[in-house]
Amino acid sequence: MSYFLGVDAGGTKTEFVLGDEARELARVKVGSIKRMRVSAEDAEANLLQAASELTRLSGVSMNEIAHCRIGAAGNTVLLVTEWMRQAFPRHIGGQLSIVNDVEIALDAAFYGKRGILVLAGTGSNVASRNRDGAIQTAGGWGPILADQGSGHYVGVQGLRRGFLAIDQQRPTKLLQVAIEHWGLHTVDELVAYGNQKPAPDFSRLAPLFVACAEQGDAVAQEVMQRGGEELAELALLLIERMRADEQEAAFQPPPIAFTGSVITHARPLREAMNKALRARYPEVEFLNEPADPPAGALWGARHAE
Repeated sequence: MSYFLGVDAGGTKTEFVLGDEARELARVKVGSIKRMRVSAEDAEANLLQAASELTRLSGVSMNEIAHCRIGAAGNTVLLVTEWMRQAFPRHIGGQLSIVNDVEIALDAAFYGKRGILVLAGTGSNVASRNRDGAIQTAGGWGPILADQGSGHYVGVQGLRRGFLAIDQQRPTKLLQVAIEHWGLHTVDELVAYGNQKPAPDFSRLAPLFVACAEQGDAVAQEVMQRGGEELAELALLLIERMRADEQEAAFQPPPIAFTGSVITHARPLREAMNKALRARYPEVEFLNEPADPPAGALWGARHAE
């Protein structure tokens, strides 16, 4: 019997899925192991906690793992990958591979087949896989440079549009929601808090701003609309690349999958993305349920060469 481990290393949490050749045996969620987000000590403590819990739930020693596949945003950042390559062998047996988080989400949605995956959680990224298995990406350049439609994007843009609404003399609840969330009292305090160094975690405002949009706040709805349209723009770039590569007279756009806390729970944002994609490709198909990246990491571990 061979055992495999899939890991989805996110910015705020890490999900581990243990399986054999056919079944999922145990699943564990712990804090982040990304060195961009936590200290080396905290990352290793979270890894050790996951390994111990997986063994407790399954009875499988982590030394018996044949292959471990990690999907991580920032997989090209040496601080992230070097720590993983050093720490995992101390607690997990077998071979280790590290790929981008959108690759394991693609695997979860399409099992190695053709398709596009839109990931929007704390950060965002869009990836495609064509018929020959080649993966291309758009976006994913980090919270300052890109991350369209992400939690960070929604938080920052919500505040920016909230302050613009003051100048426009438009009503919105966005700034008051942020003031209450951060335990502040005035707009002036919000200005100081939002501009401090290091910056606060703007992504934590995203669920609150999504709720404002769902409750009819027009300014919040505009933030969701633009975030969805910007994600659609990235997906369309990849569709057009695929169209050029395939050079087929009757091009069929690939199906679109999604994953990540923001796009999963922010229905207005997701609907805006779908509408923008359908405006260009009316026949495009959308998967109804979010992809499960840890399961995709497990699938990839089983099929690693």
